[in-house]
Amino acid sequence: MSFAEKLIEWYKENGRDLPWRQTNDPYIIWLSEIILQQTRVEQGLPYFERFIHNFPTIHSFAEANEEDILRLWQGLGYYSRARNMHKAAKMVMMDFGGVFPTHYPELLQLPGVGEYTAAAISSFSVNEDQAVLDGNVFRVLARYYGVDTPINTGSGKKLFQNLVQELLPVGHAALFNQAIMDFGAIHCKPKAPLCSTCIFNQDCYANRNHLSDTLPVKLKGAKSKNRYFHYFIIKNNESILMSKRKEGDVWANLYEFPMIESEVDLTIDGLTAMPEYVRHFSKAILEPVGEVVKHVLSHQNIYAKFYIINDLDQINNEKEEWNYVLLEKLDSLAKHKLIFSFINKYFIT
Repeated sequence: MSFAEKLIEWYKENGRDLPWRQTNDPYIIWLSEIILQQTRVEQGLPYFERFIHNFPTIHSFAEANEEDILRLWQGLGYYSRARNMHKAAKMVMMDFGGVFPTHYPELLQLPGVGEYTAAAISSFSVNEDQAVLDGNVFRVLARYYGVDTPINTGSGKKLFQNLVQELLPVGHAALFNQAIMDFGAIHCKPKAPLCSTCIFNQDCYANRNHLSDTLPVKLKGAKSKNRYFHYFIIKNNESILMSKRKEGDVWANLYEFPMIESEVDLTIDGLTAMPEYVRHFSKAILEPVGEVVKHVLSHQNIYAKFYIINDLDQINNEKEEWNYVLLEKLDSLAKHKLIFSFINKYFIT
């Protein structure tokens, strides 16, 4: 049996039963693919179900308010994905007559749809012969064939794309693509792959040469920048002070608590001595809440600390983006993951 035939046989017995695999509707497949980017299936499934419930059609998605989309998205991170989904939905309505495209070149025109997503949608919806290339596919092929070309280089991506396209059995793209992704996700895992029971263990280069821990190869990126965020929880009767982030930085247009950023980590004494703190909070006393939270973004490490301020008469709220919101309305605001997780953990409402 060929590599593809073995893989498909494995998939027929071991593949995951996922709701978006029960349809060839490109809109539903698109939703699932965007939601699952950089997200585990277990985490993404509730979001998929929530979006399908609220936006059952591409028309309803296009007509939605961005804030409603971001609110449903909160907790997933990478909020540009949600914004691009909204842009793509509007583009489908305007440029494609409300009919979601199914062919690879057309799909690539949609905001947020790259080569992998276009291949996934076209193959799963109309069985177009486009091979997918994601982290799972890189891993399976690098280990099986012993390819040590870094996967995050132009030459590496081209090599792997050509290889997986050659392996794709004509007329069976959907089955093959689902099979190789599932195999990488649940068998040829990043850590502790199940080599002893693998259908390829006699032929796999990495298994024969004890290289499963070193393949695939990925070049290290630029060093991440550290940022220090100090958040202030300020309640006034049944309201809480919230801030809407501006464009040009992470989490644009999402809500959070009022915040001061510092270049280095600070003690409470160091924070309260900052001119910006004195300007907004005078001599207000801080009460720390919880531990320092490290939140990792692309090329950024956010270190967040949270404090309660009860001295309302010390607060000089001159920032236009700081406004009181009724606590009962807090759930309706689209918040980024750091704030969303903090609220869920500490039940500040």
